[in-house]
Amino acid sequence: MNIKNVKHKNIGQSLDDFLEEEGILEEVEEAAIKRVLAYQIEQLMEEQGLTKTAMAVKMKTSRSALNRLLSPENESVTLRTLGRAASVLGKRLSLKLA
Repeated sequence: MNIKNVKHKNIGQSLDDFLEEEGILEEVEEAAIKRVLAYQIEQLMEEQGLTKTAMAVKMKTSRSALNRLLSPENESVTLRTLGRAASVLGKRLSLKLA
């Protein structure tokens, strides 16, 4: 088989186009947002010297609930929980439609 004659259907296609074609764009975007938020919260906790236990106490929640918030794989986080975490860390949660 001559490699020059092989057509690659996805060459030149954006990643978003590919993910949409596969039907997983929304799922991938949601997972990415959750990972970024969990990372940002962990970084702020570290900068402020907050342990998970101290953070959970300040949020008035359990440590297991905080672990779920910080887990990139756990997608069942509410806006209320994110808002409380942001508030404890001296930040505001900001969302927008794009």
